[in-house]
Amino acid sequence: MNRSIRNIAIIAHVDHGKTTLVDNLLKEGGAYRANQHVEERAMDSMDLEKEKGITIKAKNTSVHWRDKTINIVDTPGHADFGGEVERALRMVDGVLLLVDAYDGPQAQTRFVLRKALAHGLKVVIVINKIDRDNADPAKMYDKVLELLMELNATEEQFDAPVVYGSGRDGYMMYKLGDEKKDLTPLFETILEHVPPPFARPNEPFHMLVSNIDWSDYVGRIAVGKVLGGNVSVGDTVWIVRHSEGGKRIRAKITKVFEFSGLQTHESPTATAGNIVGVSGFEDIDIGDTITADEKGHALPFTQIDPPTLEMQICVNDGPLVGREGKYVTSRQLRDRLMREIKTNVSISVEDSDRAGAFNIKARGAMQIAVLVETMRREGFELLVSRPTVIEKTGETGERLEPYETVWVEVPDECVGAIMQNLANRKGQLTNMEKLAHSTMIEATITTRGLIGMEIDIVNATSGRGVMSHLFKEYGPYAGEVLTRLTGTLIATEPGETTTYALVGVQERGKLFVGPGELVYEGMIVGENPRNEDIVVNAVREKKLTNFRSQGEGVATGLIPPVKLSLERAIEYVANDEFVEVTPQNIRLRKRTLNNGERQKQKKAAKLA
Repeated sequence: MNRSIRNIAIIAHVDHGKTTLVDNLLKEGGAYRANQHVEERAMDSMDLEKEKGITIKAKNTSVHWRDKTINIVDTPGHADFGGEVERALRMVDGVLLLVDAYDGPQAQTRFVLRKALAHGLKVVIVINKIDRDNADPAKMYDKVLELLMELNATEEQFDAPVVYGSGRDGYMMYKLGDEKKDLTPLFETILEHVPPPFARPNEPFHMLVSNIDWSDYVGRIAVGKVLGGNVSVGDTVWIVRHSEGGKRIRAKITKVFEFSGLQTHESPTATAGNIVGVSGFEDIDIGDTITADEKGHALPFTQIDPPTLEMQICVNDGPLVGREGKYVTSRQLRDRLMREIKTNVSISVEDSDRAGAFNIKARGAMQIAVLVETMRREGFELLVSRPTVIEKTGETGERLEPYETVWVEVPDECVGAIMQNLANRKGQLTNMEKLAHSTMIEATITTRGLIGMEIDIVNATSGRGVMSHLFKEYGPYAGEVLTRLTGTLIATEPGETTTYALVGVQERGKLFVGPGELVYEGMIVGENPRNEDIVVNAVREKKLTNFRSQGEGVATGLIPPVKLSLERAIEYVANDEFVEVTPQNIRLRKRTLNNGERQKQKKAAKLA
């Protein structure tokens, strides 16, 4: 065992304070100079992570404390990025389970804890945010113990040590009421209870690739825990390809990287038990094994939970194509998607039966939205369809679909509206609990019924409702579920929208476009409260007369348009609609742009 190293992952539900705690661990571990400017949530390095305030990719860092090196993996807390957590658990020997002292264990806490226990990892419980209003740390610790019992933890795992404190304010304590000083109790608990990595220094070098990094100078960097032996720059190794049935490729190590604070620095050798990055490979994927022994066996790679949603990403074929984006062809789109699946193991991409359209399977709409937003910023133009669930056929031939457990925390006065929404979506209420200032509703619902539900909760509770969900099982098909009760307003003429035309259009419903925006035939410009589509002219101009000027009497009375974010747009569109995504715009449109063609298709569908 390499006694100078500890490898831990920080796991928790979204917004329970993982990345903020890492900030203070880095500060106390001396990662920063005294006069260095330190950003908040330093581990959230991607632009999207900073904007959304969530972690999307699992990242490595290390802290040096009392001559020991503690390698830390910061993981995402959102259920859609669960694949990142499952992968990170392969590299570590223990986990810090962070629980909010007010919210307690939530959906994702249950998911990540179940995975950690299955790996046999040591758990250190951290009751965080004890300074919050109405926080009840002692009660939340009891809830974590209940969860451990529910997940069949071993006796050793059940006796997990606990510390209380505030990651933001930089203090931890062994017992409630101790002095609020610094993070020493947490560091000491980690060193005492998390075992050093079990490594075989005398065997030939071998390592499982758990993550892929990229550098413009050295190309692909394979990140993982060294399970045995040492490796130095210039050594010859063999890559055992997981995706190609154990094919062996010879390679030479060109660089070895170690993680320290927010930097990676080059090192001449990598020792057993440490988490390192190595480069020198043209092609390497997550799940591959790197070994110095030519006949070395492939290391087992954990099977990641399968995706439950499927969507189509297609080439943009609208009239405004190519005005904003650099990459618009199907070949460029395909290459980019294939590049994505090399570093993101929880997504799969397949060619569809239509040219220029690709089927993407993922954990959730948010995971796809993050991929599409990243591509959009790179200069891609594309179309995205509504998510559909991946169904299965049972042993007796019956139709099965995925079900999820959903938890919704809402203000007391909004409970009725949320219960009605759940009933419309064929959700089954399983539990209801009164909290200090709100009510927690627990229900079982199909994944289909869950699509778009977050928008309804935000609207019904004026943004105060909080929803989390977790995959439960495959169950019998629940029948037709109505998730959108409204119709749309569809533009009939191409051109630039005018205030004069929009004042007339808004009498029919809510607008999605403002004056002076480009529209085309078949583009959705608003929402109709009734469940039917209406075609409207949004570009009509006011005729000039001798008595009236063009702008007179039309500047007043125009309500600002509703602008949907990318996630909301993907959940909002119906099966016969697309979201058109370009570097500067998000537009909604019908799959068939021509109104006459759409009417023909409707008639044909009715006759069929």
